[in-house]
Amino acid sequence: MTNFSEFNISESTLRSLKRMGFEEATPIQEGTIKYALKGRDIIGQAQTGTGKTAAFGIPIIEKIDTKNPDIQALIIAPTRELAIQVSEELYKIGYDKRVKILSVYGGQDIGRQIRALKNKPQIIVGTPGRIIDHINRRTLKLDHVQTLVLDEADEMLNMGFIDDINAILEKVPENRQTLLFSATMPPAIRKIATNFMKNSVEVKIKSKEMTVENIEQYFVKTQEREKFDILARLLDVHQPELAIVFGRTKRRVDELAQALNIRGYLAEGIHGDLSQSKRLSVLRQFKENKIDILVATDVAARGLDISGVSHVYNFDIPQDPESYVHRIGRTGRAGKSGIAVTFVTPREMGYLRIVEETTKKRITPLRPPTQDEALAGQQKLAVEKLIEIVQGNDLKDYRILAAELLEDYDAVDVVAAAIKSFTKEPDDTPVKITEEAPLPKRKERSSERTRGGRGVRKEGRGRREKSGRRKGR
Repeated sequence: MTNFSEFNISESTLRSLKRMGFEEATPIQEGTIKYALKGRDIIGQAQTGTGKTAAFGIPIIEKIDTKNPDIQALIIAPTRELAIQVSEELYKIGYDKRVKILSVYGGQDIGRQIRALKNKPQIIVGTPGRIIDHINRRTLKLDHVQTLVLDEADEMLNMGFIDDINAILEKVPENRQTLLFSATMPPAIRKIATNFMKNSVEVKIKSKEMTVENIEQYFVKTQEREKFDILARLLDVHQPELAIVFGRTKRRVDELAQALNIRGYLAEGIHGDLSQSKRLSVLRQFKENKIDILVATDVAARGLDISGVSHVYNFDIPQDPESYVHRIGRTGRAGKSGIAVTFVTPREMGYLRIVEETTKKRITPLRPPTQDEALAGQQKLAVEKLIEIVQGNDLKDYRILAAELLEDYDAVDVVAAAIKSFTKEPDDTPVKITEEAPLPKRKERSSERTRGGRGVRKEGRGRREKSGRRKGR
């Protein structure tokens, strides 16, 4: 790998990268930065989590003239969360250079954004709908944009933003530099590259680099109606530090989050219909370990950069292998191991085989744990908690009571009672999980994956964006 000091970048940027803990460039960074610094247009094919924000962020920061008050770079992102994360990382990269950055997105007061635009930001990071709103209001002037970035272009296509993207591209100077990043390259994205890019260089991260090797991948073949009880038992056995459960629809996410809480897990859901403040609140709780389980749709989870996720559960198998790779890539980061479990109904086994073909990795069948095994998992956790308290050696206020108990009861019974009090016993409280039809039966590996839109169920179209730590543990 290449050290950042080997690139022709300024001392101020190197200082910022060092402060961020960056030393060696990832494959997408190494492939992108050297060409971007020369002003070349770039098509980058890479998943979230490969370091692509720094891949385009470093060249952009290097090119910014801080004495020039014009908007010099525009980054378009599919979701508010990703726009915020990109702007935060660009701020860190450009900290020593004092580059002015502003993010604009739906769900935030547009008047506040208009006032912020009067402070002359040099980089704008925004979602397509809100950028179009500002263009129509004449509050966003793109006449001097030198660099345009389309981040996660395939996801913007899936969300119905292709017309907005084309409209924005028409408003920026023709002699700009264009950097396009996408996990997949359907024809509609290729068309953008053909129509709006010049002599572009393609940087592609190979499939094996897109699939994190230190993730143990399993599947459970099960009927739809049995999924939730199996998920609950797996959570009891696995004891994840932080887990993400992926559902196919917004209704699914809401029902799963509610059902998990009814069964005594600390879970919250996130999808496109939540208000911006609610989404940020849920993400903050998850990052701060105040909730153990995040339930999410694909679109809502796009661009989330969360460390420490130990387990990913695909409650519904995704329709395309790229989405599968993106989902499981939420775990196994920073050299740590991770576990991914996918629930598959008998009719959906064809989708699993396509995932295996694409990732060139066999997914291991997993026998669902029994209720007794789930109880044993909870008992093990209770014993660990009890030992932790004993080793904490702060028991002097309780020793007299303990001695009195031992005069009347057997020591083994007392310890057993303590373990029982700490054990979350399997809960079969009824929950409501609406059964969903399985995906259409897949007979062959078709060209659906590379067609525009990829056949993915969308959360919403158009340009407007809507604004297990167990209980008692």
